[in-house]
Amino acid sequence: MTGLVTRFAPSPTGYLHRGHAYSALTAQTAARRDPGGRLLLRIEDIDATRCRPEFEAAIYEDLAWLGLDWETPARRQSEHLADYAGALDQLGARGLIYRCFRTRKEIAEEIGRAPHGAMEVFRGAPLPPREEARRLAAGEPFAWRLSLEAAEAALGGFATLRFLEEGEGPNGEHGEIRVRPEIGGDVVLARKDVGVAYHLAVVFDDALQGVTHVIRGQDLFEATHVQRLLQALLGLPAPVYRHHRLLTAPDGRRYAKRDRAETLRELRASGVTPAALRREMGFD
Repeated sequence: MTGLVTRFAPSPTGYLHRGHAYSALTAQTAARRDPGGRLLLRIEDIDATRCRPEFEAAIYEDLAWLGLDWETPARRQSEHLADYAGALDQLGARGLIYRCFRTRKEIAEEIGRAPHGAMEVFRGAPLPPREEARRLAAGEPFAWRLSLEAAEAALGGFATLRFLEEGEGPNGEHGEIRVRPEIGGDVVLARKDVGVAYHLAVVFDDALQGVTHVIRGQDLFEATHVQRLLQALLGLPAPVYRHHRLLTAPDGRRYAKRDRAETLRELRASGVTPAALRREMGFD
């Protein structure tokens, strides 16, 4: 009988901190409690502009120090870009994506100009063929965006689309959740500088690796809506979701790389033991 399969999937864009440790230990605990449970490690390194080999090496070192064990080899997304391109091609062949030539700044300005509450996320449309051809010939950069309008037509609407939440969303969401792709707008699925984007790579890998339960922080709860939509469009199975609380520092802010949260390497250097850290987070 197949047991629970979950994964810890960090991006090597910095060193791991307490928040990462809490998420990894939560996933490991779930796998160990389930007969036949499995924990996978996936290195989400598709953003070549920010990922670094030294950060990836530190991930393995930190997780081993923490007492995690995982199936080897870990899947490295950078080694499977052709797989994600194939999934993107599937969506393109069905007219579900379009080229968007607007910059992030232009999109932010457009949202800012809209009447309050009228436009919180970007919704676009393909350019007329001649205009698109002109821009391509000029070498202008573009991103592939998912067309919510085309996706809704392809599925006959979003009304029946659901995902199962066994944990809790940031506002207490639990149980069967109606999917609301509109909260993310026409999300980017690929762009020139980083190739395929997070959402598409994640749903492809979860299906390929047989992940039955996605265990992750509540900061990714809203991402589940577009990821569930992509699963439906690509004919991929939908895992169960267990979003967990975010670990916060004494000042109340959640641990984050951008805020220079104290890293596991720094904790180890200061003499903190894995057992002490696990007790601090409630795992022993």
